[in-house]
Amino acid sequence: MVEIKENVHKLIENREWKALKQNLNELDPFQIAEIIEELPGSEDILLFRLLPRKQAKETFQNLSHEKQEKIIENLARNIKMITNLLNDLDPDDRTAFLEELPGEITQRLIQLLSPEERKIATQLLGYPEESIGRLMTPELVAVKPHFTIQQALDHIRKYGRDSETLNVIYVIDDRQKLIDDLRIRDIILARPDQKIEDITDKRFVSLSAFDDQEQAIRVFRDHDRVALPVTDTRGVLLGIVTVDDVMDVVEEETTEDFHRFGSIQDAIINPLKARISHLYKKRVFWLSALVFMNVFSGAAISIFEDVIESVVALVFFLPLLIGSGGNAGAQSATLMIRSLAIGDVQSKDWLKLFLKEFLVALLLGITMAVAVALVASLRAPEVVFVVMATMVLTVLTGSLVGLLLPFVFTRFKMDPATASAPLITSIADICGVLIYFSIASWYFGM
Repeated sequence: MVEIKENVHKLIENREWKALKQNLNELDPFQIAEIIEELPGSEDILLFRLLPRKQAKETFQNLSHEKQEKIIENLARNIKMITNLLNDLDPDDRTAFLEELPGEITQRLIQLLSPEERKIATQLLGYPEESIGRLMTPELVAVKPHFTIQQALDHIRKYGRDSETLNVIYVIDDRQKLIDDLRIRDIILARPDQKIEDITDKRFVSLSAFDDQEQAIRVFRDHDRVALPVTDTRGVLLGIVTVDDVMDVVEEETTEDFHRFGSIQDAIINPLKARISHLYKKRVFWLSALVFMNVFSGAAISIFEDVIESVVALVFFLPLLIGSGGNAGAQSATLMIRSLAIGDVQSKDWLKLFLKEFLVALLLGITMAVAVALVASLRAPEVVFVVMATMVLTVLTGSLVGLLLPFVFTRFKMDPATASAPLITSIADICGVLIYFSIASWYFGM
C-alpha cells in the first residue's frame, strides 16, 4: 500500500492524469479513500475530482467526516458534481454526513437533492438524534405473501440492484406491515410454484425507528443477523439497518466512552490533525474541576497533622494505599460501564452486584493487605496493623464506589461513562486519606 501511495503522489506531481486514472481503476474505493486521507495540500481534492461518478460515491462513503466536509467545501463551485454525489450516496451514509453539519449548510445541501431523495433525507433527519431512524436506509426489497417463488425472484432481479443488501428479503402485506423476513437462500431453494406464504413462519426480529442506536447493537449481538428491519409503532416496514452501520455506532460509542472515562468532555478528532486550542478546550474543564476536588484530600491530611508528626512512617505508605483504592475503583467501574453498555446488566441488578463486589473486594483487599504487611514489617513494623486494615477498607471503598457510580449516573439518565477513572480516583483518594489517618489516630491513641 505504501508503494501505491508513493506512486499516486508521484503521478499527481508530474501531472500524469491519464496514467493516474488507469491506476485508480485498479483500486477499490476503500484503498482510494485511504490514499485521499493521507494526501497533502490540495492533492486530495484533485484525486477525488478524477474519480468517475460511481467510484466517487463509494469512495466518499469511506472517508472521515472531516475529509468529506473538505471535499464538499472545495466542490462548492461545481454544483453539478455535488448534486450527483449527494443524490448517489446511500441514504444512511448521507444522513450520517448531513447530521454532523451546521443546520444552515445541511438545509442548503438538501435543496440540491432530487425531490425523491430530498423526501428520504428529510424523513431520516426528522428522527431523534442517535435513534435507529437516523441509522436506517429505505433501500430494501420486499415481496407480498401471495407471490410465487418465481414471481418473487423476478421482483428481486428487477428491484434488487438498488437494495442495501439482498441477504434478507422482507414480506409485507397490502398495508406495508412487516409479516416476516426470509433469507435469500430459503427463496432460492424453494420450488418455483410455491408461494411466499408457504415458506414463512412469521417469526422475525425488528427494531423501532425511535429506539436508541445502542438497542440495535444489543439485538444484532443477540441474534447474529446481517440486517434487521425497522418499523414504526404500527408495524409498518420503514427500512433496514445493516451490521456495517451498527459497527460504526459501536466504534463511535466506544470512542466516546473512552474519552469520557478519561474525563474528556467530548470525542476528540485525530490528535495529529486537531488544533492545540481544540485539544486544550476538550480537556481543561474536568481537569480543573478535579483539581478543586483534590483539595479535599489536602484538607483531610491537614486535619491529621499531629498523627503524621508523631508517626512519620505513615507518610511512606500513603501513596501506595490510596493508589490501590483508586485502581480497584477504576477496575470495578470499567467492568460495570461495559456491562451496562452492552446490556449484560440492568439498573435493577445493582444490589446483587453490590453484594458480589463486596465479597470480591474483601478478598482482594485481604490479599493486598498481606502483601503490604510484608513491606511494612521491614520498613516500619509499628504501622503493620494500620496499613493492613487501611488496605482492606480502601480497596473495599474504591471497588464499591466504582461499582455504584455508573448505576447512579444511569439512574439519573446520564452516560455511565461519565463516572470516569479520574473522578473515581479522586473520591477514592479522599476516602483513603480519611480511613488511613482515622485508623492511625485510633490505633496510636491520638
